[in-house]
Amino acid sequence: MSVIKLADLNKDALTCVPLHVGFIMDGNGRWAKKRGLPRKAGHSQGAKVFRRTVEDCRDIGIKYCTFYAFSTENWKRPKDEVDAIMKLLVKYLDDIRSMAQKNTRIIFLGDKSAFDDDIQARLVEIEEISKNNDGLYVLVALNYGGKDEILTAAKRLARDYKEGKVDLDGFTEDDFDNYLYTKGIPPVDLIIRPSGEQRTSNFLIWQGAYAELLFMDVLWPDFSKKDLIAACDEYARRNRRFGGL
Repeated sequence: MSVIKLADLNKDALTCVPLHVGFIMDGNGRWAKKRGLPRKAGHSQGAKVFRRTVEDCRDIGIKYCTFYAFSTENWKRPKDEVDAIMKLLVKYLDDIRSMAQKNTRIIFLGDKSAFDDDIQARLVEIEEISKNNDGLYVLVALNYGGKDEILTAAKRLARDYKEGKVDLDGFTEDDFDNYLYTKGIPPVDLIIRPSGEQRTSNFLIWQGAYAELLFMDVLWPDFSKKDLIAACDEYARRNRRFGGL
């Protein structure tokens, strides 16, 4: 694990592009505070950077990108901040929906039932209209927590076992993958966390078991294409051993 600084690179200099990148979008509140703005202004700018980063991933050649947008723990924040985030979510769902026109597959990770009926319906609709797309895969984690995901998967597995649908003899990790929100999606190769914080905050615990971790000082609303390229360049320099030598 390391904190890296901006590299003066372009995408053509990359020798290895990760297949799946996860983004912990952190630092919106601090970005706003530094500018004397309300926290919701930071979230609004962060949402714009999310959209731009999706296109940067497409341009660089990243196939799968997962964005940690709202965690199961984020409900504990002040009500006015949560309300502002929900209003912003409604606004940007139309923006996310438009991504489907670029052959983008959109998948929402997490427990949708915590959102109001209108938001739930829109999440389902967006997934449905993009389900046959096979270009860039954009996964958005909403009301998501890694521990909650594993617990939910374990409960589903237990029910299937009780109903005689599963034979645990020979049951593999790949079989368990099918009970996760990320069913059919490859493991994450690289997790990027801006803001300087050095923790993964309950993000993709199972899928990121062997992910490379990069912690960057830039706040998410200032995250740029150059930062993404620098992160991918650092990833290319890593020796991924997956527990071996």
